Amino acid sequence: MKNFNLSNCELTHSEGVFTLKNINTTIGFVRFNEHGEIEYIFVNPIFRKKGLAKKLLTLVKEKTKKKLVFQKPISPLGSKLLKSLNKNA
Repeated sequence: MKNFNLSNCELTHSEGVFTLKNINTTIGFVRFNEHGEIEYIFVNPIFRKKGLAKKLLTLVKEKTKKKLVFQKPISPLGSKLLKSLNKNA
């Protein structure tokens, strides 16, 4: 996993959403509820394979203080991410 420099990025938090942006685009976001259920996660294709999804999920876990629960993925990439996370758990 490549390290990604977050110093040029802005992290915002609104009700149930963490969003990571730089000056040009949204890099990624995660939508969740207070029970630690991940409703949706997205990382811009240009920024994938840099560990950003895991960083976003860590923020959710720290915020909710709950074990993360994933809703059924709606895309093949979501299924792939979930398998990867389960394998590394």
